[in-house]
Amino acid sequence: MDVRRLKIPKTITIFSHIKRPLTCVIYTTSSSDSFSEQINQTPSTKNPKRIAERKNQKGFDLNLRKWVVSVLSNPPLDSLKIKDLMTLLSPEQFDLIFLEIHGNLKALTVLKFFHVASGSCGFKFSVRSYCVLFRLLVASNHDVPARLLLIRLIDGKLPALFDGKEKRYVEIAVCLAELSVGSDFVVAVRTFDVLVHLCCTQFKNVGFDAVLDVFRLLASRGLYPSLRTCNFLLSSLVKENELWKSYEVFGVLKDGVKPDVYLFSTAINAFCKGGKVDEARELFRKMEKMGIVPNVVTYNNLIHGFCKNCNLEDAFLLKEEMILNGVNPSIFTYSILINCLMKLEKLDEADCVLKEMSNKGLVPNEVLYNTIIDGHCSAGDIQKALKVRDEMRTKGVLPNSVTCNSLIKGFCKVNQASQAEELLEEMLLHGLSVNPGSFSNVILVLCTNSRFVAALQLVKEMVLRRLRPNDGLLTTLISGLCKEGKHSEAVELWHMLLMKGLTANTVTSNALIHRLCEAGKIQEAVWLLKAMLESNVQIDSMTYNTLISAVCKEGNLDGAFMLREEMVKQGIAADVSTYNVLLHGLGEKGKIDEALLLWHECRSKGLVCDIYTYGALINGLCKAGKLEKGRDLFHEMLRHGLAPNLIIYNTLIGAFGKNGNVKEALKLRDDMRSRGILPNVVTYSSLIHGMSNIGLIEDAENLIDGMHTEGVPPDVVCYTALIRGYCKSGQMDKARSILQEMSSHNIQPNKITYTTIIDGYCQAGKVKEAKEYFAEMVQKGNIPDSVTYNVLTKGFLKEGETEEAFSLLDHISHTGVGLDEVTYTSLVNLLLQRSASANQE
Repeated sequence: MDVRRLKIPKTITIFSHIKRPLTCVIYTTSSSDSFSEQINQTPSTKNPKRIAERKNQKGFDLNLRKWVVSVLSNPPLDSLKIKDLMTLLSPEQFDLIFLEIHGNLKALTVLKFFHVASGSCGFKFSVRSYCVLFRLLVASNHDVPARLLLIRLIDGKLPALFDGKEKRYVEIAVCLAELSVGSDFVVAVRTFDVLVHLCCTQFKNVGFDAVLDVFRLLASRGLYPSLRTCNFLLSSLVKENELWKSYEVFGVLKDGVKPDVYLFSTAINAFCKGGKVDEARELFRKMEKMGIVPNVVTYNNLIHGFCKNCNLEDAFLLKEEMILNGVNPSIFTYSILINCLMKLEKLDEADCVLKEMSNKGLVPNEVLYNTIIDGHCSAGDIQKALKVRDEMRTKGVLPNSVTCNSLIKGFCKVNQASQAEELLEEMLLHGLSVNPGSFSNVILVLCTNSRFVAALQLVKEMVLRRLRPNDGLLTTLISGLCKEGKHSEAVELWHMLLMKGLTANTVTSNALIHRLCEAGKIQEAVWLLKAMLESNVQIDSMTYNTLISAVCKEGNLDGAFMLREEMVKQGIAADVSTYNVLLHGLGEKGKIDEALLLWHECRSKGLVCDIYTYGALINGLCKAGKLEKGRDLFHEMLRHGLAPNLIIYNTLIGAFGKNGNVKEALKLRDDMRSRGILPNVVTYSSLIHGMSNIGLIEDAENLIDGMHTEGVPPDVVCYTALIRGYCKSGQMDKARSILQEMSSHNIQPNKITYTTIIDGYCQAGKVKEAKEYFAEMVQKGNIPDSVTYNVLTKGFLKEGETEEAFSLLDHISHTGVGLDEVTYTSLVNLLLQRSASANQE
């Protein structure tokens, strides 16, 4: 027995004239009158009548004591006798009698008595009576009934006279502490052990406040559980991350009990876990000074603390110190060091530690091997990872699902999609657990390599396993499938996710609608919208705006406005993007007046117009030939502080150039340059076209030369515009020269280029050259259209080469291309003239 645990109990003053140890007196508000009178009787009382009553009462108490002893000492218990007895006893009277006689009773008999008295008679025992019973059970080595009794008592499942409903465990602790004074101390410590253990394990719903209250109360009286229970208490607190409570408990224990290596090891772990590594180191040295030899767990805890702070130097020094002190590092020691090295990407050092470990005869377990493999995979060194996997096999350690998941990550990191896919399929075949991350990694790498069908199969496998791919991955896959023209597969996947309760989010759904609209599958996109509405998938303005834009591009403005109305009905307000799309659609259709009205509506709703709003309106005005209004709107935009973009400048430049106002077009070109916006090939082609149309051909050619200087290579549109200008002025040699220049810059003429030069030669009466360019055009894979055939046929007819015209007509009849009305009429008239001449002859 450790007598240092004991303190002399303080006497508690209940009344000024009575001082008795609390072990001898229990006072409650429900005490009986007789019991109260015994306590309150003063020595100066001389009332004869009162003395007579006390004599009678004493005789009655003795009789009750005999009756209680008789009932408890002669099993089997008689429930009727118990009932008769309990009607005469108060809880306080029984408590005093039971405290006096319990040492001579059998624990299980008393337990049964309590059960009958409380259950059948409704008798409420005092807390101390239950604690005496609990001690009796513990002393008799009836541990299970003792634990169950204490659990029910703390839970409030037994009819007991507690002072309050809260913190019953504290009242119990007080009683057990008082009962321990002057009693068998071994039994007392065992009762403390059970109480502390139960508070740690059975009453976690109140956190560790309960056990801390009990511990504080016992410690304040110099009482402690056994060292083993103290270790259990401290380790429980650390395990549940109750670190500040663990610091308090250890601070009390190190002065109240003689700590051992286990207590110090747990405390060091607590300090390291809480980031207090310096305190842990100090405690380690203090423990050594006290003559307590650290074990491998102690060293591991402190090494882990150093590694947690990335202090590898001290970690390795401590490892060497433990070896010098005769403590061999364990697998866990090496695991801690290797884990830290891997996190710091010191892969070569980790391999050296692994080699050292093997040289000492320690075989790494699968966890350690997996750590190293994962580290190499994360670093993108899949070959080293595979080498470690092979070594793992030779040591008899079988790779598991963790190994395979790490290798899959490694294969994906280096873009080895086939190997990753193969390993994943092997895992599925052998029933290994595949984590969602592995599925996602393989799906992503397959998508990166445009293997969308293979990725789709894996997504379906995930869905069957009730695993949901992340939203970004689903969006990537659905967009990829649509890019490959597999729209139906993408829609099928969307519906599959919906049916499995793994509904695609708004972004993914919007991406699918966008791709369907992009492919012209407007009806399918509308059906998808309906499915989203019916399935309560969240819809936003982007969903509707995408559809409205697609419908506008088809020219179906009525349908676009109907969608806007539906959008508002769904509680989604039309935003500025909605108005921009509709304004652009109206402008393209030439409905500029309606567009202006819609613009006023947009502003009346408090929406702030952006450059796209102005761009749509300027485009509409220019298409309607209202260039001045377009320019005015451009200046209004500038006044509102909006910076025009390249598209707006090109729209205005193209409109003024087409209208022959090259001066204004050039002025806009210079303005855009001053704002840091560089002209592009569209800008120049518009200027060249405008200059060529009004005969400024040399200026147009100079522009093309300037484009090369500015690093903006002219395209086929620029050259075709210049060729048209030379053809229009009859300078066919220059037109031919420009055509040759195109080829020198690896720019191939297109159908419009050839048609332009053929028309030029026909207008110049040189149908032979026109015919040659027509042949070249066909030879180079440019299919002539009705415009080409018309200009060439007219050329033949103009020069009187009717046979060539009719020969070309025969050719046209096999192509399905129609001639225009003028050309066709000319040919019909020619046939009629031929017929009339033949009849005259």
